[in-house]
Amino acid sequence: MSVKVAVVTGSNKGIGLAIVRALCKQYQGDVYLTSRDVGRGEEAVKSLSSEGLNPKFHQLDINDVSSITAAAAFFKEKYGGVDVLINNAAIAFKMADQTPFAVQADVTLKTNFFATRDMLTHFLPLIKAGGRVVNVSSFVGVRTLNNCSPALQQRFRSEDITEDELVGLMQRFVAETQKGKHKEDGWPETAYGVSKTGLTTLSMIQARRLSKERPNDGILLNACCPGWVRTDMAGDKAPKSPDEGAITPVYLALLPPGATEPHGKFVSDKEVQTW
Repeated sequence: MSVKVAVVTGSNKGIGLAIVRALCKQYQGDVYLTSRDVGRGEEAVKSLSSEGLNPKFHQLDINDVSSITAAAAFFKEKYGGVDVLINNAAIAFKMADQTPFAVQADVTLKTNFFATRDMLTHFLPLIKAGGRVVNVSSFVGVRTLNNCSPALQQRFRSEDITEDELVGLMQRFVAETQKGKHKEDGWPETAYGVSKTGLTTLSMIQARRLSKERPNDGILLNACCPGWVRTDMAGDKAPKSPDEGAITPVYLALLPPGATEPHGKFVSDKEVQTW
């Protein structure tokens, strides 16, 4: 039997680290903690090792396509593919940050949407039969969707939206912020929210494609909200600990063999949510 493998992006701290911790305890296979910075990643591995856990480390910067392709080649050669992929890496500007909104929009979408899409482009072909893909999104994406214009809402919720159309919409949002015209174009004032609306929609598009192109492989792909979690990103007022935030992503990663749902859904607190 070949060894199974789980890969978690952006996992040297916060929810990502908590996901790795939970997988090390529950997953029958190798678990890879990945981070952009080798030093921070190795420190995180060391801290989990001191808890008696045994994660492995691989450098992975989702904003660098050559880093993604190098990691993809490594997992293909060593494991013949990937069994579990959790796309957790993300950024958010603080509320008080004075960075111009157009810059926030560009930077936030670059990581949370476009770089995560690059991960999926290179890693989805590596997902083995029975694999699980979890994209860590946010309830802020749903709230943002509800604040978009009716025309935008209709496209994001449509069953026939294509990946190319979605990419065009995300590019359009960034372009309109550069002109200060995003509100006129039907977008709310939240780059993080739009990035997560895009990520959840992308998850639904790619799940439909997997069902069509690999109908017998039993791969389940979902987006989820970990909840409001105490992290550097979300602040210390949040009600959930990182370990509590890891519960839903880990639940989706460990859906039992033969499960057929959820697939192409947005899940929070282990329940499918309305999109």
